[in-house]
Amino acid sequence: MKRLIVSCLVVGLAFNANAQNYWKKNTGKTAKVFLTNSAANEKMVDKGTVKFEKFGQPKETDACIFVDPDFKYQKLIGIGGAITDASAETFYKLPKDKQKEIIEAYYGKNGLGYTVVRTNMNSCDFSSDSYTYVQENDNTLKSFNVAHDEKYKIPMIKEAQKLIGKDFTFYFSPWSPPAWMKSNKNMLKGGRLENAFYQTWADYYVKFIKEYEKRGINVWGLTVQNEPMATQSWESCIYSAEEEGEFLKNNLGPTLWKNGFKDKKVMIWDHNRDLIYQRATTTLSDPETSKYASGIGYHWYETWNNKTQLFDNLTETQRAFPDKFLAFTEGCKEQFDMSKIYEVSLGELYGRNMINDFNKGTALWTDWNVLLDETGGPNHVGNFCFAPIIADTKTGELHYTYEYYYVGHVSKFVKPNARRIGTSSNRAALTSTTFMNENGQLVTVIMNDTDNTIETNLWIEGMAAKLSAPAHSIQTVIL
Repeated sequence: MKRLIVSCLVVGLAFNANAQNYWKKNTGKTAKVFLTNSAANEKMVDKGTVKFEKFGQPKETDACIFVDPDFKYQKLIGIGGAITDASAETFYKLPKDKQKEIIEAYYGKNGLGYTVVRTNMNSCDFSSDSYTYVQENDNTLKSFNVAHDEKYKIPMIKEAQKLIGKDFTFYFSPWSPPAWMKSNKNMLKGGRLENAFYQTWADYYVKFIKEYEKRGINVWGLTVQNEPMATQSWESCIYSAEEEGEFLKNNLGPTLWKNGFKDKKVMIWDHNRDLIYQRATTTLSDPETSKYASGIGYHWYETWNNKTQLFDNLTETQRAFPDKFLAFTEGCKEQFDMSKIYEVSLGELYGRNMINDFNKGTALWTDWNVLLDETGGPNHVGNFCFAPIIADTKTGELHYTYEYYYVGHVSKFVKPNARRIGTSSNRAALTSTTFMNENGQLVTVIMNDTDNTIETNLWIEGMAAKLSAPAHSIQTVIL
C-alpha cells in the first residue's frame, strides 16, 4: 500500500510540474477572433484580436469558458461532407466558374478546409435512379464496373482530392446490395442480405475499392451498411447487431485482409446515437469480430423519437471501446424549403451537434450532401433536404446557408491530427469546444443560440480575454 501511495504522489508531482505552463511556452497574449452574427448579417468576419490579462479565481457571477491545455483527448481525423450522386450531378449542371467556386469553397486554402469525403456504393436516395455495378444475377461479379460513377461522382471527388492533397480521407457506404441478393428482391424498402450472398457481397466491396483506387482515388475506409435498422422507401438493408457482426467476422473482414486491404478503416453501425451503445457492445463483444473494426459510425436523426440528441450515448460507447474511434458519418436538415435556406437555425443545428459530438469523443465528422439543387435534390424518392450550399441550376446562383459558416468555424481552423483540449462553460447558454493544432495553436469555438447577448471570459491558466457572444452567433478564437 505504501508503495502505491508513493507512486501516486510521484505521478501527481509530475503532472503538477507540467500544469500551468501554457503561458510560459506561449509568449503571445492576444488571440484572433472570427465571428458569425446573424443579427448583423456577419459571416465568418475577422473581428481583430482580443488581449489576455491576469484573471485569478473566477466568481460564480463571472461567465467563463475554461480551457486547460494540459488535458488532451482524442485526435481529429478530419471534417468533411458527402459527394453523392446528387451533389455531383448538380455540380456538373453549373457553369465552370461556379464549379471552381464550390471546390475552392470547401477544399481550397481559403475555403472550409474539408479533408473528408464520403460517397455511396450503389445508389442511395440522393441518386437520380436506382443502380448497381453488376448485371442481374451475376454472382461471379465478372460484369462489375463503375462506369456509372465516371460521369459525375468520380470526377468531382478527384477535383476535391486535388485540392485536399495528403490529408484526403475518402470512405464509402452501401445503402443496399443488388435486389437479387436480398430477401425482398428489392433495393428499396429494407429486406435482408440473403445468407447465400454474404461472400458475394463482401467481394463486391473489394471490387469497388480496387476500381476506385485504379482511378487514383485512395480509399481510407468504409462502413458496413448505412442505417442498418431503417426500412426506408429508398435503398436500405436490415442487419441486426449479430448479423452485422457475423458478416464482418466471417466475410467482409477476412476478404478485405486477404486482398491486402487490412489498412482500410471499417466502421460499424452507421446509424443513430440512440442504439449506438447497444450495437457496439453486441457487435464487438466477440474479439474475432472486433479485430476487423476500427471505428463506430453514427448519424444524428434520433430526434425522430426523442426531443433532443442523445450525446451521452457517445460517452458510454467511447468508454466501452477506447480503441475504436467515433465517427459522425451523416446528418442534415430534412424537409427542404427554399424559403428557409437563410435561417440561422440551420447553422445552429450543425454547431450544436459538432461541438457536443467532439466533446463526447468524436474523431471524424462528416456532413451529408455538400451540394444540392434548388429542389433540395435530386432525390429519386422525394426525400429532399438542405445542404450547406444550395445551387439554383436554372440561374447558376449559389446560396451559402448558415450550415456552411457554422461548420466552417470548426473545419477551417481545426486541422487533421489536432487534439481536443479540456474545455468547460459555466453558462448553459454557451456551448464550446477547443482543439490544439499540431503547431501548438489553440482554437476555441463558442456558440450562443439564445436570444440574448452574453458577455463572457475565455479563461486559460489564470489569464482571460473578454469576449462578447451576440445572440444567435458562433465565434472562433485562435491563440
